[in-house]
Amino acid sequence: MTAPSQQAAWQAQLADGSLAGNWRLDPARSTATLRSKSMWGLVPVKGVFRDLDGSATISATGEVTGRITLATGSLDTKNARRDKHLRSEDFFLSEKFPVITFTLDKLTPASTGAVLSGTLTVRDHSRPITFNAEASPAGDGDVVLDATIQVDRSEYGLNWNKLGMVSMHNTITIHTVFTRG
Repeated sequence: MTAPSQQAAWQAQLADGSLAGNWRLDPARSTATLRSKSMWGLVPVKGVFRDLDGSATISATGEVTGRITLATGSLDTKNARRDKHLRSEDFFLSEKFPVITFTLDKLTPASTGAVLSGTLTVRDHSRPITFNAEASPAGDGDVVLDATIQVDRSEYGLNWNKLGMVSMHNTITIHTVFTRG
């Protein structure tokens, strides 16, 4: 949880233009995970996207736009057979659709951090999405963004569900560190 003083500092920097410029996601210090349930909700499935990228632009007036991509072929659930299935046409079809993309259209400061609005694209399905995030400056001048996003995978054409064993509701958790550049 971001401390209120960090939240206030980040919002002040956003408003006064000191964060203006181009920012790059630091993949070495950022993570994206996926959680779901299998076996009729009895078995949690967790995975990590090993390859993520992103960038953002902050205007002098504090408007923020950006993009984060997760390589679908990099999802690692520590089960090679399951990972291969997730990359298949039943799920991500990684060969044809190599990335999941979130395009940020608007960031609105809020008491709990920020509200992010944009478009989430999985396979060839794009949907508007809005979610809360914690955002704060890091001690080294970087900006940290943390969010947990609930996604119904059926809205993105991922409908495979043999015998109703797999939850359609997934949780994506991101911890991103952006550096100037």
